[in-house]
Order: sequence, then structure tokens, then C-alpha cells
Amino acid sequence: MRRFWWFCVVAVLFPYVFTLVANGGIYGVNGIGKGMGTKRDGKGEWDSGRRVYLEGRGFVDGEEYLVGAVARQMPADYEMEALKAQAIIARTFLYRHMGDEREIAESNLDLKGMGEEQMERMWGSPRFLEYYEKVRGAVEETRGQVMVWEGQCVEPLFHRASAGKTRDGDEGHPYLGSVDSGEDVEMDGYLTVTVWPCGEFAKLIKGMPEGEQVREEQIPDTIQVIERDGAGYVTQIQIGSHSFDGEAVRQALELPSAAFTLEGYEDGVRAVCRGRGHGYGLSQFGAHRKAAAGMTAEEILSSYYKNIEIISWGQ
Repeated sequence: MRRFWWFCVVAVLFPYVFTLVANGGIYGVNGIGKGMGTKRDGKGEWDSGRRVYLEGRGFVDGEEYLVGAVARQMPADYEMEALKAQAIIARTFLYRHMGDEREIAESNLDLKGMGEEQMERMWGSPRFLEYYEKVRGAVEETRGQVMVWEGQCVEPLFHRASAGKTRDGDEGHPYLGSVDSGEDVEMDGYLTVTVWPCGEFAKLIKGMPEGEQVREEQIPDTIQVIERDGAGYVTQIQIGSHSFDGEAVRQALELPSAAFTLEGYEDGVRAVCRGRGHGYGLSQFGAHRKAAAGMTAEEILSSYYKNIEIISWGQ
């Protein structure tokens, strides 16, 4: 009798066990190893007609790839409509770089996805399934949607939080207009303060092109902001006898953004910085707060990118 019941149990479980083996386990690998948006709930395969080649792992569908990209780009605890906006941004970037091609190597993209194991390490096991399904849902619910301007995919710039206003684009980015994003001031880490001794500050500046002209004894007395843009970001700053690009100084000093002030402080230099990132395009924290206030992904994107259309790109 015991053997009879054991046979019954095996008969019932065999199809399930076979499915796990055939698909690489509960995580499902789809021929590329654990990761890149594989499906734990048995839903159908992605089929967008576009593929990304992962070194050493083969091809993955473009939509599936975007799950890992969005997971890397935006906190998963942000509002769903903000995540959907980010999914459209990531897809726009991918399709812009693919052009008319149907395949592209990840190595040719300034975009990196994440595998499930990486996501689980980042989010922690207790929240992994919740966050994974949320990010995957954001990609699914916006499937195929991209932002275009005059029929072409835009360059969808984004950053974590502006200084309170986003920045105007140049002639090559007419869809990037300066807009209020006052919600950003409420983000944790919006305001940062950094202090260096004069010698350490001078060493960082000397590492820049033409920075070797700056002498320690000139600091901090010769530091002067020459120009800011309309959103408050430094575009030109004088240190010593030389003028530097504001973004270049931000990178040399490893500041969160170019919306900074530099001033003498005790025996050194103090930087007070607002926002995080370059300040162009979508503010992720601003999108999060706009979504919490009831705005849709389409409304959020239209508020940060001017005169764009959101369309379903032919797949």
C-alpha cells in the first residue's frame, strides 16, 4: 500500500519536476543563466522581435532585458507610475541605439541590466519577489512604448534629483526644457556638505586638464563662480588664474551635482551641493512624488520632456 501511494505522488509531481529541470530550476534560465527578467510565475515568453546579446550567455529578448535595466536605474520602492516612466526611458534608449537593427550587443550600450541574483542581493531576499514583480510589471504595462520627437527616439536623459529645477537642453536636445521640480528638495541626501583642507582641494584640482596651474596658496581666495545656468548649476568657475567647466570640477571633486557653492571654511574649502546627477531630463525623485500625487507615467514624462510623443514602436 505504501508503494502504491508513493507511486501516486511521483506521478502527480513528475510533470512539475520535469518542467523545473527543463527550464533550469525555479528561477528559469531561458538559456542565459539565472537572471535578466526570467519569469517565476509561468507567464509567457517575451517576444518583442528585438534582442540583446549578453557576453557568454547568448541573446535575451529586449523587453526581458529592460527588467534588469530598470531595476538598476530606479529604486524599486518608488511609485509604480514612476517605474513605468523609467521603463519607457530605458526602452527609448535601447531602441534609439538599435535604430533599424533587431539585435545589439550589451557591450555596445551604455546600459547595463541586472540578473535575478544581483537583484536579490541588492533588495534582500525578503523583498525580492515583491520588487521583482513590480519592476517586471512596469516593463510589461508599457510594452513597446517609447518617446519620440519629430519621429525619432529622443535621448532620454534622467537623473536622481534636480536642484529644484531641471536644466535647459541645447540645440541637439530641444525637448529638454527647464521645468520646476520642487519636490526634489525633500529627498534624503538632497543637500550635501563636503570639506577639504586646502592642500587636498588643490591636489584634486591639479588632476584636471590645466589644473596644474593652480597653486595651494591661491585657495580659497581665488575661487569664484563665473556663470550659472537658469537652474542654478555652475557652468564656469575660476580657481587660481584659470576658468574651469563646472561639470568638470564636479567630477574632479566627486560632488553629487554641479549645483554647488565653494567657499573658504576654517583652514580649508567647503562645498555645499544641491541635488544628485546632471539635472537634465527626468528627475527620478520628482517622478516618484508626482506619481504619488496621482500623475500617470505619460503625464510625468510629458512634464519633463517638451513636445514629445509616447508611441508604441513597431515590434
